[in-house]
Amino acid sequence: MSNSDTPVLEVTDLRVQFSNDAGTATSVDGLSFELMPGETLGVVGESGSGKSVTSMAVMGLLPKAAKVTGSIRLRGEELLGKSEDAMQSVRGQRIAMVFQDALAALNPVHTVGEQLMEAVQVHDSSKTKSQLRARAIELLDTVGIPSPKQRVDQYPHEFSGGMRQRIMIAMSIANDPDVLIADEPTTALDVTVQAQVLDVLRRVQERTGSAMLLITHDLGVVAGLADRVLVMYAGKMVEQAPIEPIFYETAHPYTLGLLDSMPRIDQDAGSKLFSIPGMPPKPTALPEGCRFSPRCSFAVAGLCDVGEIPVIDIDPDHSAVCLRLDEVRELRHGGAA
Repeated sequence: MSNSDTPVLEVTDLRVQFSNDAGTATSVDGLSFELMPGETLGVVGESGSGKSVTSMAVMGLLPKAAKVTGSIRLRGEELLGKSEDAMQSVRGQRIAMVFQDALAALNPVHTVGEQLMEAVQVHDSSKTKSQLRARAIELLDTVGIPSPKQRVDQYPHEFSGGMRQRIMIAMSIANDPDVLIADEPTTALDVTVQAQVLDVLRRVQERTGSAMLLITHDLGVVAGLADRVLVMYAGKMVEQAPIEPIFYETAHPYTLGLLDSMPRIDQDAGSKLFSIPGMPPKPTALPEGCRFSPRCSFAVAGLCDVGEIPVIDIDPDHSAVCLRLDEVRELRHGGAA
């Protein structure tokens, strides 16, 4: 991780809302975070927590019906409000994204080499065809595709799922972006291939120096890759800290529930995995107070379900949105996990 004190990406009070006949859905509500050069920030939460909507807002890919407010700054430059033409020069060159469905993202009628060449050429028209081809081969080699000189002329369907995901990573780093957004990059891959893809992301980041926003529902995925973790629930940040405090100094009941839901090697054979009771709230009907309180075993009626719950700074780099964090941390230290 870089020692630079200047964030490469700053998101401040981001709000994203969608309106329809059922009402106004608030998908992201007052989210703020910073991403430092060379850093990996893991964004974790259940489906519907606002993770992917946040990434799409950063990329400027939300539909026109979305109401987006707040601030998204890339190296100090405001992105919100930019025209589509202006954002096209940012996407792929300064901010790039690895989508979770590589087969759907890759064009089946073009070779992977042609698609990699296009990713470079759209931002640099000065390169010759031979230079573009050489760059495509170099990118495939960077992400660990064997025999890249031969495979550059193959089509997406000729690669395995893990290899296609590597090609997506290669495409995302084609122009050495400042920020790489990996949205559930290991979804639908088996455990061995997941580990390989995560290792590729790690090596690519070390080689390029890009900052990474790693979006996942699995705390296990971020354990060996992220420097910091941002836990989201119902559109809000509930806890944010470096990787070790998230696992060993857990302060929010939701984070604790996510950790408890992970399989453990010391778990008795045949025992059931823990699951957080209930379901996340609908974005059109968010509860008062702490949004997790209807599912929380620590919640106190009249305390947790009223008003706006403040962000509490536990340490300079560890904060949580919870009025019962002392009890949560005491339980954590007592051995519950």
